[in-house]
Amino acid sequence: MTTHEAAERPHNGGALHGVRVVEAGLLVQGPQAAALLAQMGADVIKVELPAVGDQSRWLPISLEDRRSAYFAGCNRGKRSLALDLRVDAGRQVFLRLVDDADVVITNFTPGTMEGWGLGYDVLSGRNPAIVYCSGSAFGPLGPDSGRAGADLSAQASAGMISRTGKDGEAPTPVASTIADHIASQNIVSGALAALVARARTGRGQRVDVSLLGSQIWAQASEYSYYLMSGQLPGRANRSNPLIPGLYGIFPTSDGWIAIVGVTDRPLFFGAIGHPELLDDARFDAGLLTEAKKALLFAELDKVFAARTTSDWCAVLAPTGQRFAPVRNYAQVVDDPQTWINGYFANAVNDVGESVRVVGSPIGFSETPTSVGAPAPELGEHTEEVLLEIGFSWDDIDRLRTAGAL
Repeated sequence: MTTHEAAERPHNGGALHGVRVVEAGLLVQGPQAAALLAQMGADVIKVELPAVGDQSRWLPISLEDRRSAYFAGCNRGKRSLALDLRVDAGRQVFLRLVDDADVVITNFTPGTMEGWGLGYDVLSGRNPAIVYCSGSAFGPLGPDSGRAGADLSAQASAGMISRTGKDGEAPTPVASTIADHIASQNIVSGALAALVARARTGRGQRVDVSLLGSQIWAQASEYSYYLMSGQLPGRANRSNPLIPGLYGIFPTSDGWIAIVGVTDRPLFFGAIGHPELLDDARFDAGLLTEAKKALLFAELDKVFAARTTSDWCAVLAPTGQRFAPVRNYAQVVDDPQTWINGYFANAVNDVGESVRVVGSPIGFSETPTSVGAPAPELGEHTEEVLLEIGFSWDDIDRLRTAGAL
Protein backbone atom coordinates (compact mmCIF):
# COMPACT_ATOMS: atom_id res chain seq x y z
CA MET A 1 0.00 0.00 0.00
CA THR A 2 1.31 3.44 -0.87
CA THR A 3 2.54 5.17 2.28
CA HIS A 4 1.73 8.80 2.98
CA GLU A 5 3.44 10.38 5.95
CA ALA A 6 1.08 11.36 8.76
CA ALA A 7 2.55 14.86 8.74
CA GLU A 8 1.12 15.50 5.28
CA ARG A 9 -2.44 15.90 6.57
CA PRO A 10 -4.33 15.65 9.85
CA HIS A 11 -4.87 12.18 11.26
CA ASN A 12 -8.56 11.76 12.06
CA GLY A 13 -8.16 8.26 13.47
CA GLY A 14 -10.03 6.65 10.62
CA ALA A 15 -9.48 3.08 9.45
CA LEU A 16 -8.25 4.31 6.05
CA HIS A 17 -5.79 6.92 7.30
CA GLY A 18 -2.86 6.90 4.90
CA VAL A 19 -4.96 5.86 1.91
CA ARG A 20 -5.23 8.41 -0.89
CA VAL A 21 -8.25 8.38 -3.18
CA VAL A 22 -8.48 10.34 -6.41
CA GLU A 23 -12.09 10.81 -7.46
CA ALA A 24 -12.98 11.89 -10.99
CA GLY A 25 -16.70 11.52 -10.49
CA LEU A 26 -19.97 13.33 -10.77
CA LEU A 27 -23.43 13.38 -9.24
CA VAL A 28 -23.90 10.43 -6.83
CA GLN A 29 -22.49 7.00 -7.72
CA GLY A 30 -18.77 7.80 -7.65
CA PRO A 31 -18.83 10.81 -5.30
CA GLN A 32 -20.86 9.11 -2.58
CA ALA A 33 -18.51 6.11 -2.63
CA ALA A 34 -15.53 8.44 -2.24
CA ALA A 35 -17.34 10.33 0.52
CA LEU A 36 -17.75 7.17 2.59
CA LEU A 37 -14.05 6.37 2.14
CA ALA A 38 -13.33 9.91 3.34
CA GLN A 39 -15.46 9.30 6.44
CA MET A 40 -13.30 6.24 7.08
CA GLY A 41 -10.19 8.41 7.05
CA ALA A 42 -8.99 8.37 3.44
CA ASP A 43 -7.58 11.52 1.89
CA VAL A 44 -9.95 12.12 -1.04
CA ILE A 45 -8.95 14.50 -3.81
CA LYS A 46 -11.89 15.37 -6.02
CA VAL A 47 -10.92 16.34 -9.57
CA GLU A 48 -13.41 18.71 -11.20
CA LEU A 49 -13.61 20.60 -14.47
CA PRO A 50 -12.59 24.24 -13.95
CA ALA A 51 -15.44 26.79 -13.95
CA VAL A 52 -18.01 23.96 -14.13
CA GLY A 53 -17.26 21.29 -11.54
CA ASP A 54 -19.33 18.29 -10.63
CA GLN A 55 -22.75 18.45 -12.29
CA SER A 56 -24.39 18.04 -8.88
CA ARG A 57 -23.24 21.59 -8.04
CA TRP A 58 -25.90 22.73 -10.50
CA LEU A 59 -28.85 21.04 -8.79
CA PRO A 60 -29.98 23.81 -6.41
CA ILE A 61 -32.41 23.47 -3.55
CA SER A 62 -34.58 26.11 -5.24
CA LEU A 63 -34.36 29.14 -7.51
CA GLU A 64 -33.85 31.25 -4.40
CA ASP A 65 -31.46 28.90 -2.56
CA ARG A 66 -28.62 27.98 -4.89
CA ARG A 67 -26.98 25.52 -2.50
CA SER A 68 -26.95 21.93 -3.75
CA ALA A 69 -28.16 19.20 -1.43
CA TYR A 70 -26.77 16.59 -3.82
CA PHE A 71 -23.29 18.08 -3.75
CA ALA A 72 -23.32 18.68 0.01
CA GLY A 73 -24.57 15.15 0.69
CA CYS A 74 -21.90 13.38 -1.38
CA ASN A 75 -18.77 15.47 -1.00
CA ARG A 76 -18.01 16.28 2.63
CA GLY A 77 -14.44 15.80 3.77
CA LYS A 78 -12.86 16.04 0.31
CA ARG A 79 -10.39 18.40 -1.28
CA SER A 80 -11.31 19.90 -4.65
CA LEU A 81 -8.73 20.17 -7.44
CA ALA A 82 -9.94 22.09 -10.50
CA LEU A 83 -8.25 20.37 -13.44
CA ASP A 84 -9.17 20.01 -17.10
CA LEU A 85 -8.42 16.43 -18.07
CA ARG A 86 -9.18 17.17 -21.72
CA VAL A 87 -5.93 19.08 -22.26
CA ASP A 88 -2.52 17.42 -22.17
CA ALA A 89 -1.22 19.56 -19.32
CA GLY A 90 -4.19 18.55 -17.18
CA ARG A 91 -3.72 14.91 -18.14
CA GLN A 92 -0.08 15.06 -17.02
CA VAL A 93 -1.08 16.49 -13.64
CA PHE A 94 -3.63 13.71 -13.16
CA LEU A 95 -0.98 11.09 -13.96
CA ARG A 96 1.35 12.64 -11.38
CA LEU A 97 -1.50 12.58 -8.86
CA VAL A 98 -2.22 8.91 -9.53
CA ASP A 99 1.44 7.96 -9.15
CA ASP A 100 1.07 8.54 -5.41
CA ALA A 101 -2.53 7.33 -5.03
CA ASP A 102 -4.09 4.11 -3.82
CA VAL A 103 -7.56 4.29 -5.35
CA VAL A 104 -9.10 6.01 -8.35
CA ILE A 105 -12.88 6.32 -8.56
CA THR A 106 -14.60 7.45 -11.72
CA ASN A 107 -18.16 7.22 -13.02
CA PHE A 108 -17.92 9.14 -16.25
CA THR A 109 -19.65 7.60 -19.27
CA PRO A 110 -17.66 4.48 -20.29
CA GLY A 111 -14.83 5.33 -22.65
CA THR A 112 -14.43 8.91 -21.41
CA MET A 113 -11.35 8.34 -19.27
CA GLU A 114 -9.87 6.07 -21.94
CA GLY A 115 -10.43 8.80 -24.53
CA TRP A 116 -8.42 11.18 -22.39
CA GLY A 117 -5.61 8.65 -22.06
CA LEU A 118 -6.47 7.96 -18.43
CA GLY A 119 -7.94 4.47 -18.54
CA TYR A 120 -6.96 1.61 -16.29
CA ASP A 121 -4.26 0.25 -18.60
CA VAL A 122 -2.44 3.58 -18.66
CA LEU A 123 -2.75 4.25 -14.94
CA SER A 124 -1.79 0.72 -13.88
CA GLY A 125 1.19 0.89 -16.23
CA ARG A 126 2.50 3.80 -14.19
CA ASN A 127 1.28 2.59 -10.79
CA PRO A 128 0.72 -1.19 -10.73
CA ALA A 129 -0.66 -0.91 -7.19
CA ILE A 130 -3.54 1.35 -8.19
CA VAL A 131 -7.11 0.19 -7.48
CA TYR A 132 -9.19 1.63 -10.31
CA CYS A 133 -12.94 1.69 -9.59
CA SER A 134 -15.12 2.38 -12.59
CA GLY A 135 -18.83 3.03 -12.13
CA SER A 136 -21.15 2.83 -15.13
CA ALA A 137 -24.85 2.68 -15.86
CA PHE A 138 -25.13 -0.70 -17.57
CA GLY A 139 -21.82 -2.50 -17.03
CA PRO A 140 -18.48 -2.59 -18.88
CA LEU A 141 -19.44 -5.26 -21.43
CA GLY A 142 -22.28 -5.90 -23.86
CA PRO A 143 -24.33 -3.84 -26.32
CA ASP A 144 -25.39 -1.26 -23.72
CA SER A 145 -21.96 -0.80 -22.14
CA GLY A 146 -21.32 2.55 -23.78
CA ARG A 147 -24.72 4.03 -23.04
CA ALA A 148 -25.00 6.93 -20.67
CA GLY A 149 -27.49 6.58 -17.85
CA ALA A 150 -28.45 7.70 -14.37
CA ASP A 151 -30.36 6.46 -11.35
CA LEU A 152 -33.74 6.24 -13.09
CA SER A 153 -32.19 4.24 -15.93
CA ALA A 154 -31.30 1.46 -13.52
CA GLN A 155 -34.51 1.58 -11.52
CA ALA A 156 -36.37 1.10 -14.80
CA SER A 157 -34.11 -1.36 -16.62
CA ALA A 158 -33.40 -3.58 -13.59
CA GLY A 159 -37.07 -4.16 -12.79
CA MET A 160 -37.31 -2.14 -9.58
CA ILE A 161 -40.03 0.20 -10.84
CA SER A 162 -42.12 -2.67 -12.19
CA ARG A 163 -42.76 -3.84 -8.62
CA THR A 164 -43.62 -0.58 -6.89
CA GLY A 165 -47.15 0.54 -6.13
CA LYS A 166 -50.38 -1.47 -6.24
CA ASP A 167 -51.97 -3.73 -8.82
CA GLY A 168 -53.96 -1.73 -11.33
CA GLU A 169 -52.10 1.50 -10.62
CA ALA A 170 -49.16 3.09 -12.41
CA PRO A 171 -45.71 2.08 -11.15
CA THR A 172 -43.62 4.81 -9.59
CA PRO A 173 -39.88 5.29 -9.13
CA VAL A 174 -38.40 4.99 -5.67
CA ALA A 175 -38.26 8.59 -4.45
CA SER A 176 -34.52 8.64 -3.83
CA THR A 177 -31.49 7.95 -5.98
CA ILE A 178 -31.57 4.37 -4.72
CA ALA A 179 -29.69 2.85 -7.67
CA ASP A 180 -26.85 5.34 -7.28
CA HIS A 181 -26.74 4.85 -3.51
CA ILE A 182 -26.55 1.04 -3.76
CA ALA A 183 -23.93 1.23 -6.49
CA SER A 184 -21.84 3.58 -4.37
CA GLN A 185 -21.85 1.02 -1.56
CA ASN A 186 -20.71 -1.64 -4.03
CA ILE A 187 -17.86 0.59 -5.20
CA VAL A 188 -16.77 0.95 -1.58
CA SER A 189 -16.95 -2.82 -1.06
CA GLY A 190 -14.99 -3.47 -4.24
CA ALA A 191 -12.35 -0.89 -3.41
CA LEU A 192 -11.80 -2.25 0.09
CA ALA A 193 -11.64 -5.85 -1.15
CA ALA A 194 -9.10 -4.85 -3.80
CA LEU A 195 -6.98 -3.10 -1.16
CA VAL A 196 -7.02 -6.29 0.94
CA ALA A 197 -5.99 -8.35 -2.10
CA ARG A 198 -3.24 -5.84 -2.86
CA ALA A 199 -1.85 -6.27 0.64
CA ARG A 200 -1.25 -9.93 -0.29
CA THR A 201 -0.11 -9.58 -3.89
CA GLY A 202 1.29 -6.07 -4.16
CA ARG A 203 -0.84 -5.40 -7.23
CA GLY A 204 -3.95 -3.35 -7.69
CA GLN A 205 -6.76 -4.16 -10.08
CA ARG A 206 -9.76 -2.77 -11.91
CA VAL A 207 -13.11 -2.85 -10.10
CA ASP A 208 -16.28 -2.45 -12.19
CA VAL A 209 -19.65 -1.57 -10.67
CA SER A 210 -22.81 -0.60 -12.52
CA LEU A 211 -26.17 0.84 -11.59
CA LEU A 212 -27.89 -2.02 -13.42
CA GLY A 213 -25.91 -4.75 -11.70
CA SER A 214 -26.29 -3.11 -8.31
CA GLN A 215 -30.07 -2.95 -8.68
CA ILE A 216 -30.20 -6.61 -9.66
CA TRP A 217 -28.08 -7.53 -6.62
CA ALA A 218 -30.35 -5.45 -4.41
CA GLN A 219 -33.21 -7.67 -5.60
CA ALA A 220 -31.33 -10.97 -5.31
CA SER A 221 -34.12 -12.71 -3.39
CA GLU A 222 -36.80 -11.53 -5.77
CA TYR A 223 -34.79 -12.51 -8.85
CA SER A 224 -34.03 -15.88 -7.28
CA TYR A 225 -37.78 -16.36 -6.85
CA TYR A 226 -38.29 -15.70 -10.55
CA LEU A 227 -35.34 -17.86 -11.64
CA MET A 228 -36.52 -20.76 -9.46
CA SER A 229 -40.26 -20.56 -10.14
CA GLY A 230 -40.61 -18.84 -13.48
CA GLN A 231 -43.19 -16.57 -11.86
CA LEU A 232 -42.94 -12.79 -11.64
CA PRO A 233 -43.03 -11.78 -7.97
CA GLY A 234 -45.67 -9.09 -8.46
CA ARG A 235 -46.28 -5.59 -7.16
CA ALA A 236 -45.66 -4.43 -3.60
CA ASN A 237 -49.33 -3.85 -2.69
CA ARG A 238 -48.27 -2.26 0.63
CA SER A 239 -46.36 -5.43 1.48
CA ASN A 240 -43.96 -7.91 -0.10
CA PRO A 241 -45.53 -10.67 -2.19
CA LEU A 242 -42.68 -13.05 -1.35
CA ILE A 243 -43.46 -12.94 2.35
CA PRO A 244 -46.64 -14.96 3.05
CA GLY A 245 -47.32 -13.42 6.42
CA LEU A 246 -48.66 -10.39 8.19
CA TYR A 247 -46.13 -7.99 6.75
CA GLY A 248 -47.14 -4.57 5.46
CA ILE A 249 -48.21 -1.03 6.18
CA PHE A 250 -51.60 0.03 7.53
CA PRO A 251 -53.36 3.41 7.80
CA THR A 252 -53.88 4.85 11.26
CA SER A 253 -56.05 7.82 12.20
CA ASP A 254 -53.13 10.20 11.62
CA GLY A 255 -50.65 8.32 9.45
CA TRP A 256 -49.37 4.80 8.81
CA ILE A 257 -47.75 1.97 10.75
CA ALA A 258 -45.67 -0.95 9.49
CA ILE A 259 -46.27 -4.42 10.91
CA VAL A 260 -43.09 -6.33 10.14
CA GLY A 261 -44.10 -9.98 10.47
CA VAL A 262 -46.02 -11.47 13.39
CA THR A 263 -44.30 -14.26 15.30
CA ASP A 264 -46.95 -14.68 18.00
CA ARG A 265 -50.37 -14.41 16.37
CA PRO A 266 -52.48 -14.86 19.56
CA LEU A 267 -50.45 -12.18 21.34
CA PHE A 268 -50.71 -9.81 18.40
CA PHE A 269 -54.43 -10.15 17.77
CA GLY A 270 -55.09 -9.91 21.50
CA ALA A 271 -53.01 -6.75 21.80
CA ILE A 272 -54.89 -4.97 19.02
CA GLY A 273 -58.19 -5.95 20.65
CA HIS A 274 -59.45 -8.38 18.00
CA PRO A 275 -58.67 -11.95 19.09
CA GLU A 276 -61.52 -13.19 16.89
CA LEU A 277 -59.39 -12.54 13.80
CA LEU A 278 -57.06 -15.32 14.92
CA ASP A 279 -59.69 -17.97 14.18
CA ASP A 280 -61.32 -16.35 11.16
CA ALA A 281 -61.67 -19.12 8.60
CA ARG A 282 -60.84 -16.77 5.74
CA PHE A 283 -57.22 -16.39 6.76
CA ASP A 284 -56.44 -18.73 9.63
CA ALA A 285 -53.60 -20.55 7.86
CA GLY A 286 -50.07 -19.77 8.98
CA LEU A 287 -49.02 -18.90 5.42
CA LEU A 288 -51.04 -16.14 3.84
CA THR A 289 -51.56 -16.26 0.09
CA GLU A 290 -51.89 -12.92 -1.62
CA ALA A 291 -55.66 -13.40 -1.74
CA LYS A 292 -55.88 -14.17 1.97
CA LYS A 293 -53.50 -11.33 2.75
CA ALA A 294 -55.77 -8.90 0.91
CA LEU A 295 -58.75 -10.02 3.00
CA LEU A 296 -56.84 -9.75 6.27
CA PHE A 297 -55.42 -6.36 5.34
CA ALA A 298 -58.94 -5.06 4.71
CA GLU A 299 -59.92 -6.05 8.25
CA LEU A 300 -56.77 -4.65 9.81
CA ASP A 301 -57.17 -1.38 7.92
CA LYS A 302 -60.36 -0.78 9.88
CA VAL A 303 -58.72 -1.76 13.16
CA PHE A 304 -55.63 0.44 12.83
CA ALA A 305 -57.59 3.41 11.47
CA ALA A 306 -59.32 3.75 14.86
CA ARG A 307 -56.23 5.05 16.70
CA THR A 308 -53.15 7.18 16.10
CA THR A 309 -49.78 5.84 15.06
CA SER A 310 -48.24 6.71 18.42
CA ASP A 311 -51.11 4.95 20.22
CA TRP A 312 -50.45 1.77 18.26
CA CYS A 313 -46.71 2.00 18.90
CA ALA A 314 -47.44 2.20 22.63
CA VAL A 315 -49.76 -0.82 22.39
CA LEU A 316 -47.35 -2.99 20.41
CA ALA A 317 -44.06 -2.12 22.12
CA PRO A 318 -44.64 -4.25 25.25
CA THR A 319 -45.58 -7.28 23.13
CA GLY A 320 -42.19 -7.62 21.46
CA GLN A 321 -43.79 -7.49 18.02
CA ARG A 322 -41.83 -5.99 15.16
CA PHE A 323 -43.37 -2.71 14.05
CA ALA A 324 -42.38 0.79 13.01
CA PRO A 325 -44.17 4.07 12.43
CA VAL A 326 -44.07 5.23 8.81
CA ARG A 327 -42.23 8.52 9.18
CA ASN A 328 -41.29 11.48 7.04
CA TYR A 329 -37.82 13.01 7.01
CA ALA A 330 -38.62 15.58 9.69
CA GLN A 331 -39.76 12.84 12.07
CA VAL A 332 -36.65 10.77 11.36
CA VAL A 333 -34.36 13.73 12.04
CA ASP A 334 -36.21 14.39 15.32
CA ASP A 335 -35.66 10.81 16.52
CA PRO A 336 -32.82 10.63 19.10
CA GLN A 337 -32.09 7.07 17.93
CA THR A 338 -30.70 8.42 14.66
CA TRP A 339 -28.38 10.82 16.48
CA ILE A 340 -27.15 8.49 19.21
CA ASN A 341 -25.94 6.08 16.53
CA GLY A 342 -24.32 8.79 14.43
CA TYR A 343 -26.65 8.52 11.44
CA PHE A 344 -27.03 12.28 11.74
CA ALA A 345 -24.39 14.51 13.24
CA ASN A 346 -23.56 18.11 13.98
CA ALA A 347 -20.76 19.65 11.98
CA VAL A 348 -19.26 23.08 11.42
CA ASN A 349 -19.89 24.81 8.10
CA ASP A 350 -17.49 27.05 6.23
CA VAL A 351 -18.47 30.13 8.24
CA GLY A 352 -18.11 28.44 11.61
CA GLU A 353 -21.79 27.70 12.25
CA SER A 354 -23.03 24.40 13.64
CA VAL A 355 -25.15 22.56 11.07
CA ARG A 356 -26.90 19.20 10.97
CA VAL A 357 -25.55 16.73 8.41
CA VAL A 358 -25.97 13.10 7.41
CA GLY A 359 -23.49 10.99 9.36
CA SER A 360 -22.09 7.53 8.72
CA PRO A 361 -24.03 4.26 8.38
CA ILE A 362 -21.03 2.35 9.73
CA GLY A 363 -19.64 2.36 13.26
CA PHE A 364 -16.12 1.36 14.27
CA SER A 365 -15.08 0.66 17.85
CA GLU A 366 -11.41 1.60 17.37
CA THR A 367 -11.23 3.81 14.27
CA PRO A 368 -14.32 6.02 14.29
CA THR A 369 -15.61 7.70 11.18
CA SER A 370 -15.68 11.46 10.76
CA VAL A 371 -18.27 13.67 9.07
CA GLY A 372 -15.35 15.70 7.74
CA ALA A 373 -15.09 19.27 6.55
CA PRO A 374 -17.87 20.87 4.50
CA ALA A 375 -18.10 19.97 0.83
CA PRO A 376 -15.38 22.03 -0.87
CA GLU A 377 -15.76 25.02 -3.12
CA LEU A 378 -14.77 24.33 -6.72
CA GLY A 379 -10.97 24.30 -6.89
CA GLU A 380 -10.63 25.23 -3.23
CA HIS A 381 -7.56 23.04 -2.76
CA THR A 382 -5.98 23.24 -6.23
CA GLU A 383 -2.75 24.96 -5.23
CA GLU A 384 -2.49 22.97 -1.99
CA VAL A 385 -2.69 19.63 -3.79
CA LEU A 386 -0.35 20.63 -6.61
CA LEU A 387 2.31 21.87 -4.20
CA GLU A 388 1.89 18.68 -2.19
CA ILE A 389 2.69 16.46 -5.20
CA GLY A 390 5.77 18.45 -6.19
CA PHE A 391 4.66 21.32 -8.43
CA SER A 392 6.14 24.76 -7.85
CA TRP A 393 4.33 28.10 -8.01
CA ASP A 394 5.95 28.68 -11.42
CA ASP A 395 4.63 25.30 -12.55
CA ILE A 396 1.15 26.28 -11.38
CA ASP A 397 1.34 29.51 -13.38
CA ARG A 398 2.34 27.53 -16.48
CA LEU A 399 -0.56 25.13 -15.95
CA ARG A 400 -2.95 28.08 -15.81
CA THR A 401 -1.50 29.45 -19.02
CA ALA A 402 -1.96 26.04 -20.65
CA GLY A 403 -5.64 25.99 -19.65
CA ALA A 404 -5.28 23.02 -17.31
CA LEU A 405 -6.54 24.83 -14.20
